[in-house]
Amino acid sequence: MKNIIITGSSRNDGDTKALTNELIKKSNWDLIDLNDYNIGFYDYKHNYENDDYLMLMRKIIDKYDTLIFATPVYWYSMSGIMKVFFDRITDLLEIEKDLGRKLRGKNMAAISCSVGNNLGHIFWLPFSETADYLGMKYLGSLHTIAGEINQLELDEFINQVGK
Repeated sequence: MKNIIITGSSRNDGDTKALTNELIKKSNWDLIDLNDYNIGFYDYKHNYENDDYLMLMRKIIDKYDTLIFATPVYWYSMSGIMKVFFDRITDLLEIEKDLGRKLRGKNMAAISCSVGNNLGHIFWLPFSETADYLGMKYLGSLHTIAGEINQLELDEFINQVGK
């Protein structure tokens, strides 16, 4: 079973990057940083010039069974780049339906990072409900505090995702 961490943050060297580095060391999962791709905002007319989204989704869907989304917490929500990535899933329901159907039966999990432990359960709703809507199995989530990576919690998350 191949697992991929898809990270979306405004900084390539921030706390979420430190978190994903730890996950990769412990799990040997692959990594995709959304900052390395040109992903445009969702467009009702599907006009995407020089856009990498569908190419990236083909790669992810063809190669991986489990998608682990890693995001910092920005104003009680996922990062902007991660939200754009999730908005674009609409393309898989409208113009690339066959590709979107390939998500059925795959797994999803999410991990977040922020400066405090004030994250409510509603934060995870876009992840869990998207997985449900797409016919994916939601494996759970973990919130981490910046600069305080709990190795035991990371190990438990890796085991939870790896089952």
